[in-house]
Amino acid sequence: MDVVEAVRRQAPACAHLGSPMYAGLCERLADDLAAGGPTSMVLAGHEDDPGPSALALRLLGSVHRLVLERRGGALAAYYPSVGGTWEPEAGWLALRDLLAAEPDAVREWLDRPPQTNEVGRATALMAGLLALPWPHPVRLFEIGSSGGLNLLADQFRYVTPSGSVGPEDSPVVLDPAWTGVLPLGESLGEPPRIVERLGSDVMPVDVRTTEGRLTLTAYVWPDQTHRLERLRGAFALADRTPTVVRREAAGDLVAGLDLVDATTTVLWHSVMWQYLGRDEQDRVRASIDALGARATREAPFAHVYLEPSRRTPESEHEFLVWLETWPTGERRVLGTSVGHGVPTHVELLH
Repeated sequence: MDVVEAVRRQAPACAHLGSPMYAGLCERLADDLAAGGPTSMVLAGHEDDPGPSALALRLLGSVHRLVLERRGGALAAYYPSVGGTWEPEAGWLALRDLLAAEPDAVREWLDRPPQTNEVGRATALMAGLLALPWPHPVRLFEIGSSGGLNLLADQFRYVTPSGSVGPEDSPVVLDPAWTGVLPLGESLGEPPRIVERLGSDVMPVDVRTTEGRLTLTAYVWPDQTHRLERLRGAFALADRTPTVVRREAAGDLVAGLDLVDATTTVLWHSVMWQYLGRDEQDRVRASIDALGARATREAPFAHVYLEPSRRTPESEHEFLVWLETWPTGERRVLGTSVGHGVPTHVELLH
């Protein structure tokens, strides 16, 4: 796939996920790239970037960063994230002018992977935690953790038509959190208590800093203000309950995990698998299998993940929520979600 096609392919995905602004911009960026316009100058040297590296979103995230820093000039008037109103024609022309005037500034972030630390994906994680067959407290570990915000999943509020789970005063409200087989009922009680939290990322983001918060905000699509509100709420929670995200490869964190009696060790990740090389994927999988082999009823292990995957080799890709548990050795699809997590459609909880 050439770079023009890679950028253009992002457009329908953005439209499907509710961002007409980014859908239209991806189409115009692709056209400008094909015509040799300013986009081609900014993306020079990235012609061979693989499709899964999300070049279009990296470019748009870099532009959004400049707008948030008040370095975007006239473009700010069209970005809802800073109080503007999106107008497709005028907004595109302002963005194109920025690419032409500030190519080096835009390129500063092009080598970064998109880091949204999408809080909405906690709906998938919490569905997995609610489906655990053991009553033990949870030790929660996350690979590709970014800023570690989803390690605070037990502090979010999950709302459905029949009730809610989580603190009533949480600044992060996921509504509707779930559809389908709702993970609620008279016998549910509260989610498992999380007694340990640890993440890893090759490029961790410190959400306690202005730079870290700018990074995560820049990769949220600017016309999706509900996502921005959730992110800001998660920042407030992170101030109260700091989490640790180590600068560490996914394989290193998983290889170093142990199991502890009277707790359930849970490994979680979301929409990050595609960024791992095949060798790293194999290493993580081998460590997961080894942990599963050591698990007991007194010290069980669970693997919860939301990743684009297939139910069968012949199936289409979906954002599937998987739960693997040991020592039971079960592996099942809990449901489907969307890239940003809200809502998760639960098919089978218990």
